[in-house]
Amino acid sequence: MGQPLAITKDLIKTEVDKVQEEYLEVLYRVVKALEEPPREAPYPEAKAAWESFVAETYGSFADDPISRGGQGDYEAREPAN
Repeated sequence: MGQPLAITKDLIKTEVDKVQEEYLEVLYRVVKALEEPPREAPYPEAKAAWESFVAETYGSFADDPISRGGQGDYEAREPAN
């Protein structure tokens, strides 16, 4: 067996040129999925608003916990045939 092929960006670019047009969208999505994720939230103002909401409401039911009440009785039905 010979040496394994060194994968380089140039080799990948050459192979991309061989991909059929109908598969380009899928290939593009794969490449995008392999990119390094952004280090910051895409919408920092939305994240800040969410964190503020959580901070303001966290523990708001501590003195009045939510509980499930009784479920009552089922009505009597005729058996299915």
